[in-house]
Amino acid sequence: MQLNSLHDLLVHELRDLYSAEKQLTKALPKMAKAATSPKLKKGFEKHLDETLGQIKRLDQIFAELDVSSRGPKCAAMEGLVEEGSELIKTAGDDNVKDAALIGAAQRVEHYEMAGYGTARAFAELLGLTKVAKLLQASLDEEGATNKKLTELAESEINVEALSE
Repeated sequence: MQLNSLHDLLVHELRDLYSAEKQLTKALPKMAKAATSPKLKKGFEKHLDETLGQIKRLDQIFAELDVSSRGPKCAAMEGLVEEGSELIKTAGDDNVKDAALIGAAQRVEHYEMAGYGTARAFAELLGLTKVAKLLQASLDEEGATNKKLTELAESEINVEALSE
């Protein structure tokens, strides 16, 4: 793929997001299984449902733009998922590991928020109002998930990890 226009760049960003979300559908169940906090486990399970919805939105966008979702694997998400996998395998206190899982999840959320925000800005500039609204919906979900993770970390998980 060549990047000769803002439209090309939008499609590139969308394919990157699609690959990232697909990778997350495999990683989130592992994170949920590894979490010992019931609230954190439930949060990961809820985000898996949201991720599946975000993939459907991206499918809608690809159909709207009449382009394929096929693209290279998102190397950044691959790295973030690998870091999370390493944390899961690491021995240690359950509360500390839950705090580590939140940190790994927030790195993922921040990556996704950057991607959705960038793609939405491109869609707006291109006058693709419907596409921009779909991207904003996913961006809003990612931001809400990040906020919930922060609240859970600050109110419970990190405090419990501190006492270890």
